[in-house]
Amino acid sequence: MTYRVYAVGGCVRDRLLKEEGIDTAQGDRDWVVVGATPEELTAQGYLPVGADFPVFLHPDTHEEYALARTERKTVAGYHGFSFYTARDITLEEDLQRRDLTINAIAQDADGALIDPYGGVGDIRQKVFRHVSRAFVEDPVRILRVARFAARLPMFTVAPETLLLMQEMVQCGESDALVAERVWAELSRGLMEVQPSRMLSILEECGYWSRSMSTISLSAEVFVNLDRAAQLRAPLPVRCALLFSNVHDADAARRALTALRAPKEVVEMVGLFSRVGEAMAHADSAVDFVSVFEKSDVLRRPERFSQLVQAVALRHPSLDTERILRLKQAYADIDAQRIAKATANPKDIASAIASARLQAVVCRWERSE
Repeated sequence: MTYRVYAVGGCVRDRLLKEEGIDTAQGDRDWVVVGATPEELTAQGYLPVGADFPVFLHPDTHEEYALARTERKTVAGYHGFSFYTARDITLEEDLQRRDLTINAIAQDADGALIDPYGGVGDIRQKVFRHVSRAFVEDPVRILRVARFAARLPMFTVAPETLLLMQEMVQCGESDALVAERVWAELSRGLMEVQPSRMLSILEECGYWSRSMSTISLSAEVFVNLDRAAQLRAPLPVRCALLFSNVHDADAARRALTALRAPKEVVEMVGLFSRVGEAMAHADSAVDFVSVFEKSDVLRRPERFSQLVQAVALRHPSLDTERILRLKQAYADIDAQRIAKATANPKDIASAIASARLQAVVCRWERSE
């Protein structure tokens, strides 16, 4: 039995990026096997796991090994592909089906690079370039290119690749993307080092105005998201900033629900829409007590901390230390003690509320 194994994709790309002085997160290693059959790999102890095409887990490392394959578009969308695997599929044919040249580089066991489509040169020139015309067959690639731009903001999109992305949008190919996949790529891009690059690419190719028009973008949104990335803010904070121009909390909720966003993101965006500006412009103890109550700060202190971070990113002059001191005064009230000391049970809620307001007023006056 003779077959050849090559490292491919992100692990090769990221090593080359590091050699160019671009440090990026190292992902899992992926491998492609040329000249083997599924039966031969199974006999060697590899565990088959691929549902659509032959992918195997190595018996010791559990890394993924895929048989070299070609693919053909069968129907619209990104599920409509048929795959062909056989001994005679070459490494070059397998690499040709990949999205970008920088992802179509392989490395053999001796460390030699196989680069039939110029990926090494594009890494050095810092260019995202499609491998072949087959790029247009998978609309997910629009989102992937934009996400890569957020991870590697020093790269530009080749003009001919941007034209293909625009063509995919204009012909409606991108409409076939399902919400879960859109959210997966969008959320990952928001967590990259420069999220604004993803958004600007999606604007430039027309995808944003066609598919995400309910979310209004602006230069302020771009700046705030990039500042959030510099501070390594969590995803709910970044999403709140992304939706900061959507002032209708219900509209924001509907948009996120349509994207299948997780509950904590939906809650944060809604909370930011409802009370973010009230927090930013609060100028009395009463105002802040109202913000604390609407934020459910006692039961959700971590979410409130994220809210403060999001508001501060949009309003850099916000006195966050003062807000946190006022919040602590509000939270320090011993509700159980007040309840026990209140004769009429009907008066307990108002007595606790009055005590909390008084505590915040006292702390407010001391900080004036």
